Amino acid sequence: MDLNSLTLLVEILDASNLSEAARRLKMSRANVSYHLNQLEKSVGVQLVRRTTRRLEPTEIGLRLYQHGLTIRNALRDAHESVTTLGQELQGRVRLSVPSGYGQLVMAPWLIDFKRAHPGIVLDVLFENRVEDLVRDEIDIAVRVMSEAPPNLVARDMGRVRYVACASPGFMASREAPTDLDALRAEPLITSTVIGRQLRLAGYLDGERHEVLLEPTLISENFLFLRDAVLGGLGIALMPDYVVQDDIAQGRVVTMLDRWRLSIYGTRMYMVYMPNRHHTRAASTFIDFILERARAAA
Repeated sequence: MDLNSLTLLVEILDASNLSEAARRLKMSRANVSYHLNQLEKSVGVQLVRRTTRRLEPTEIGLRLYQHGLTIRNALRDAHESVTTLGQELQGRVRLSVPSGYGQLVMAPWLIDFKRAHPGIVLDVLFENRVEDLVRDEIDIAVRVMSEAPPNLVARDMGRVRYVACASPGFMASREAPTDLDALRAEPLITSTVIGRQLRLAGYLDGERHEVLLEPTLISENFLFLRDAVLGGLGIALMPDYVVQDDIAQGRVVTMLDRWRLSIYGTRMYMVYMPNRHHTRAASTFIDFILERARAAA
């Protein structure tokens, strides 16, 4: 067994299949399979179980993987320390952020970070889907969740507060709803999955209520939804950061203020793979954004 064999095992298990490992290693799939077989022969036990969908480590394979991961990360740290000695921080960070939160809240933070670290390449995806961090090679993702996922490292960025709101003109000729069921009769504006009913949860005096609603205007673009609210098209259910300036200026009024509302979850998390090595660039980025999030909260 040599160092190259251990790092090969790490890449194979991180990729979860031979084809993806071959792509990352810039080798043929047959070559990757051959080296894995040779490693298993040298150890004398099976290290990887092959299923129809993915590769999983055996108990011995997992132990070797953990050793190999430690060694690979230490080598990367040593190489980075030598190559960046006396230089500005460099590297690449691939980031996935929600479209609304990313544009309306995080954009100034990202610009400030880039200004402070011009040598770091920021690759920012604005999207709302829950992606596979391994498959898409995402270093860090920011998502609204009800609770932290057990298979990822999750750093709490603070609470997300949802509001029910509308323009004063829209509400001038009607009574404001006082409970969740009253929303059924209203034209609703929100971000949700097209073709599925909106499941709105609300908490009042320690009790949880839930109602299924059918929005009349749906989009993942929160700036468009804000324009729809200002245009008097209905009652919106959205995070408060989308309309907080409009509320302060009286362009938007809120209702159901005693309720704590939730659609996707009430906490914003920064998540990343527990076994993914973070470069100095990624670690610096994580600390920078968490500090900004704490200050904003």
